[in-house]
Amino acid sequence: MTEVSQSLSGKIALITGASRGIGRAIAQRFAAEGATVVVSARSLQQTASVAGTLAETVELITQAGGRAIALTADLEVPSERDSLVARAAEAAGGLDILVNNAGFAEYCPVESMPLAMYERTLDHYLRVPFVLSQAAIPLMKARGAGWILNLGSVTALSPVRPFHDFERLGGIAVYAAAKAAINRFTQGLAAELEADNIAVNSVGPSTAIRTPGGERYIPEDYPSEPVEYLVETALALCRLPARKRTGLVAHSLHFPLAHQLPVRSLDGREVLPEATIPAWAHPAIEPMGT
Repeated sequence: MTEVSQSLSGKIALITGASRGIGRAIAQRFAAEGATVVVSARSLQQTASVAGTLAETVELITQAGGRAIALTADLEVPSERDSLVARAAEAAGGLDILVNNAGFAEYCPVESMPLAMYERTLDHYLRVPFVLSQAAIPLMKARGAGWILNLGSVTALSPVRPFHDFERLGGIAVYAAAKAAINRFTQGLAAELEADNIAVNSVGPSTAIRTPGGERYIPEDYPSEPVEYLVETALALCRLPARKRTGLVAHSLHFPLAHQLPVRSLDGREVLPEATIPAWAHPAIEPMGT
């Protein structure tokens, strides 16, 4: 057992899509480091077949000694989306960190993809981060610093040739294009905000992480990775000032290994084994981040 560093003590973080999976894990780790976390999702209690609720996330954090505030928001409803950042800042007393994690992945070949699915994919993975970032920037400027973290994906990288079955048959072209766009948005926004001491970075899995909302797309025999490595990378990207670390597109297994960062459990008290980069990881991943 080790002591938690409390590196985010006094910070306020808004994390979308925090009722389960990656968003919940980031919220737990940030709270363990001393942040007040505002966790957001569509509803407080369960309304769908997918496991996980905001109420459960808040309970996990408070039982561990952290502070969490739940705010419901359906990001497909413009009025709820557009008011979320202001509501979070009012509830918690400000905003230092925005984690754009929420999303609803839908895969379908371009030839047969309904226009509504195409538009929903772009809304979740490009419009929502744009709107929330735009609302958060003035609040962060007023506090003299800030961090914006976008969730990326290894699918944003060019397909390996010869094409794998997942590229040929998985229907990921539009999703991957949206993730490539959010990476470029991340780097461009980082350039715009560096002088304001607001860091903007992106993190995605090096391979795949099983989550309640996305595991249907991962074959049962695929060796997925633990969420803690992505979470530790997320923490590293929301800790240093912009002049030291901004505009990075990082991947979960590669980044901590390249930067020699210890990866800890979600409560921060246990150090996990050093990552091993699997042979099936995309060869174009830059370990230090791009």
